[in-house]
Amino acid sequence: MPTNDSKSPRDFIAGHIVDMPRSGIRDFFDIVSTMKDIISLGIGEPDFDTPWHVREYTVFALERGATHYTSNMGLLELRRAISKYVEKAFRASYKPETEILITVGVSEALDLALRATLNPGDEVLYHEPCYVSYRSDVILAHGTPVTVETKRDNQFRLTRAMLEAKATPRTKVLLLNFPNNPTGAILRKEDLVEIAAFARERNLLVITDEIYAELTYDGEHTSIASLPGMKERTIFLHGFSKAWAMTGFRLGYACAPPELTEAMMKVHQYTMLCAPTMSQKAAIEALTKPQTAVVEMTAEYRRRRNYLVKSFEEMGLPCTTPAGAFYAFPYIGHLGIASKDFALKFLDREKVAVVPGTAFGACGEGFVRCAYATSMENIQEAMRRMARFVQSLKKG
Repeated sequence: MPTNDSKSPRDFIAGHIVDMPRSGIRDFFDIVSTMKDIISLGIGEPDFDTPWHVREYTVFALERGATHYTSNMGLLELRRAISKYVEKAFRASYKPETEILITVGVSEALDLALRATLNPGDEVLYHEPCYVSYRSDVILAHGTPVTVETKRDNQFRLTRAMLEAKATPRTKVLLLNFPNNPTGAILRKEDLVEIAAFARERNLLVITDEIYAELTYDGEHTSIASLPGMKERTIFLHGFSKAWAMTGFRLGYACAPPELTEAMMKVHQYTMLCAPTMSQKAAIEALTKPQTAVVEMTAEYRRRRNYLVKSFEEMGLPCTTPAGAFYAFPYIGHLGIASKDFALKFLDREKVAVVPGTAFGACGEGFVRCAYATSMENIQEAMRRMARFVQSLKKG
């Protein structure tokens, strides 16, 4: 029966959305966007343009009419190229017809993986500090996020013992991201072997986000999907944004057993339908031609990383050398200032943007994230300004 009571717009919002925080990165950069002449070490986007041959091929594809829908699964030609690439680069074999789904970035791939596998209340183990969306994505899928904190004094490694301490009978999924955003940490193969055994013994599904795999500087990247007994319980996520500098193309993919791929495709077909056709064409070009640009970009990231770590050392900021991705995560907790206050004051006084560590979880307090996906000239000037700022904090 109608009443005269009126609802506010907030009353219509779903309960699990009301208290969900905004992205700590985007919130901070709303402030940055209002300022001029800022050096940004903030957004995790390559400063390189997409390789020329990929851009040219995209234009050619558009001129040839690549403007129509593809199948929900994505272009078969691209799925075949991905199958060959993943087998060569990650030593994991997937059938292009039934085990590979093309998505709108890895962000959609992760959302699909969680929504297709979680029932309300299922627990997801994930490690922090981590990418800002993981906890919220689990909540959006009506799962229960369970945090496993990694530590600087252990190079932000994740171990079986850490996972065992947090697992419960309700644990269903283990979510991994190595090389890691924001710490740059990687997992050693011996750690992965133990984590894989934990997943098998607990009968867990593993979702592994390996978007930064090509940007590994120390040692060889190993995918958990390649380990014995893991392919059938793993959803492998990857894409083109980072290593190929194709952020604006918004293209990723998920590889998994047919039953899981089919489940993800059902969600995908009712939400996104298919990834952009011209982006799929571009990805074919990116995968099937020599990887010269990827090698060159990785070498430049390594050079920038080395400069950053040395600079932090010289100004007295402890920093674990990032073994992958393009982020450094220096410790500033000993300066007597909170991460967010450090970032805001540094921005105000020196016009340099870094991201507070708390954007990546509560255990990120005492750290800031510095992306070295910008020019060496910008990095050098940013480090001069940071050294000056840190010195002013030490003087009080």
